[in-house]
Amino acid sequence: MPEKVTLNVNSKAITVERGTVVAVAVIAAGFTSFRRSVMGQPRGPICGMGICFECRVTINGQAHSRSCQIPCQSGMDVRTE
Repeated sequence: MPEKVTLNVNSKAITVERGTVVAVAVIAAGFTSFRRSVMGQPRGPICGMGICFECRVTINGQAHSRSCQIPCQSGMDVRTE
């Protein structure tokens, strides 16, 4: 049986399999807007491999974390926008 981890996405608890990247957990939690552009438009992952920087979120207080590159860990606090 796969090991599970629980993290918080915008104060919403979500449980995923260990090894899942944060971007997938954010989407599984029901959020599609990860940040806003300088013009205020909602942005989300495009490339899925860390090149476009559209998936940036704040993880445990660390702003501009590329969520498509970071595996989920138990107790992680993820904030979009």
